[in-house]
Amino acid sequence: MSQQTSPRGTFLQIAEAVKIQIQADPAMTELPKLADLMHDHGVSRGVALRAFAVLRNEGLAEPVPGGRWRVIREGQRSDRRPLADRIADVITDDELEVGSAFPSASALCERFGASRPTVTKALDKLEAGGLLSEGGQGKVRTVRSLPIGEGRS
Repeated sequence: MSQQTSPRGTFLQIAEAVKIQIQADPAMTELPKLADLMHDHGVSRGVALRAFAVLRNEGLAEPVPGGRWRVIREGQRSDRRPLADRIADVITDDELEVGSAFPSASALCERFGASRPTVTKALDKLEAGGLLSEGGQGKVRTVRSLPIGEGRS
């Protein structure tokens, strides 16, 4: 038998190292990529995922649609609603009216920290629901109707 160090608890050590990174860098908004953790610590995907699970259980990070993990700072509210619902809130939050131009997919990716395919799926749902006009390459989406209960006087 080889005299290798036991892998038990390795995920806890990795989670601790990432916690230290989060505390040291207040501008950090995303966890390192899974592949980077695996490479840097010489561990399997399962071990790296267990480290992420520890951070999630401690309220320090949460998965984001599209595969990345977001850092949760103290006092940050985590909105776990579907992305389409959160994007629909842009109409109210930005005080858009029927006929107003809706933010681009690129702007929404940045605003919500989501991948372009994920944002595109959410926008497709809003188009199908009649809230937004159809978009496309070089075509600006517009607000077709206000979300239910958002009538204005």
